[in-house]
Amino acid sequence: MEMTDRRADDKTITGEAQNTCIVDFDPPKKAKTKKFAIACGILASMTSILLGYDIGVMSGASLFIKENLKISDVQVEILNGTLNLYSLIGSALAGRTSDWIGRRYTIVLAGTIFFIGAILMGLAPNYAFLMFGRFVAGVGVGYALMIAPVYTAEISPASFRGFLTSFPEVFVNIGILLGYVSNYAFSKLPIHLNWRVMLGVGAFPSVVLAIGVLAMPESPRWLVMQGRLGDAKRVLQKTSESIEECQLRLDDIKEAAGIPKQSNDDIVQVSKRSHGEGVWKELLVHPTPAVRHILIAALGIHFFEQSSGIDSVVLYSPRIFEKAGITSYDQKLLATVAVGVVKTICILVATVFLDKFGRRPLLLTSVAGMVFSLTCLGAGLTIVDQHDGKITWAIVLCITMVLLNVAFFSIGLGPITWVYSSEIFPLQLRAQGCSMGVAVNRVTSGVISMTFISLYKAITIGGAFFLYAGIAAVGWVFFYTLYPETQGRTLEDMEVLFGKYHKWREANAMLKKTKQVDGEDNKGQIH
Repeated sequence: MEMTDRRADDKTITGEAQNTCIVDFDPPKKAKTKKFAIACGILASMTSILLGYDIGVMSGASLFIKENLKISDVQVEILNGTLNLYSLIGSALAGRTSDWIGRRYTIVLAGTIFFIGAILMGLAPNYAFLMFGRFVAGVGVGYALMIAPVYTAEISPASFRGFLTSFPEVFVNIGILLGYVSNYAFSKLPIHLNWRVMLGVGAFPSVVLAIGVLAMPESPRWLVMQGRLGDAKRVLQKTSESIEECQLRLDDIKEAAGIPKQSNDDIVQVSKRSHGEGVWKELLVHPTPAVRHILIAALGIHFFEQSSGIDSVVLYSPRIFEKAGITSYDQKLLATVAVGVVKTICILVATVFLDKFGRRPLLLTSVAGMVFSLTCLGAGLTIVDQHDGKITWAIVLCITMVLLNVAFFSIGLGPITWVYSSEIFPLQLRAQGCSMGVAVNRVTSGVISMTFISLYKAITIGGAFFLYAGIAAVGWVFFYTLYPETQGRTLEDMEVLFGKYHKWREANAMLKKTKQVDGEDNKGQIH
């Protein structure tokens, strides 16, 4: 305030027209703000390409690795699934790392580790060396998965946070599609070379990422946690739609970080907890009802995202198509590319609708569609399995249901898992809370990918998809009961919205009433 008054006084003394200072209070152009926030979201979310590419490329590369290295189906399962378990190390370290060195440099670290892993996999002379390369790459993927949605949620204004926070899932899908295309493009190379090129090419996105991240600002919430209010305000001015919104966001973050609202120095002293100490106790040992509800919601959505079998569909789609009656390598890989294209188109559609229709309607529609498509896929594969000849309509049904399943997943459950879990945690608990979510996600994904071949050999391939459909149905009931709508809510509203469990609608009504009262008060003050 003193700076504003002094500027006005200076203009009075020099005889300059005072109304020129009104520009200081004009909201910046929305288009410019949106472009800058979107650019930051894109750069941060590019880390997710690393996981997507690995999932996509392994679906085809594993066919050639099995033939070239003469490994068993169980070794293929372990090769495909262990990256998810190795990523636990990265996601477990990422929460504390990002609180210490910042969100931005954690993204650089993720890209660097994955780059080393991809090179090692591409140069692998045998199965053991290949597994070591996957260990290194897995740690990088764990870092990337945790940090991208956290950074994007923290830099986005509430009005289009859902759009921006869904970007990590968009880039997972782009990565999967690139992996599928890579399979098809390099499949004609000699068998000792093709899978090595497919895996080694994955190093290039991480180089682009490490260079691009230098143009990004640090997360304003992390800056406030370090007491760097001046730097945080400059970032918020670039990513808020008005000066007022910038100040409101700054005040909310200061309050969440335990810094007095009236504290306006560029650098302030903060408690040691801003580096992440004491958070695990508050999350797990003595959580408030709101934090417990948030934790159940975050871990639950990550569990159901993976346990409903999406990795089996994406990772083993060539095998599913083979079981459905498609036998040539070319046709299997082309059908798999179609899966990648459908998945990518649907995720791009979802990014537009997240802030328009809200999280709940899309999530519930998506999971209901997955239950339907998985049930039909199970039925189609059972029919094909029990007949010796080719049944054309059943093959068409299986391919259609695979495409429909990835489409329904990508319009809701896929992106919303990352949007929801990154926006509901309180500021002090966000990094560690999100890393717990990623840990559940990766363990579940690892179990699903490492057991699919054994599962379908034990209960038939149709039975495996009936099981996934049953899990998705339980997930739908869980989401309907416990998940409040978070569209348009500030990150600092979440502690009010959560804590009532199945009675969350009461908290939602209370928040709406409070906002209306605050809005009327503000109008009164302006007049």
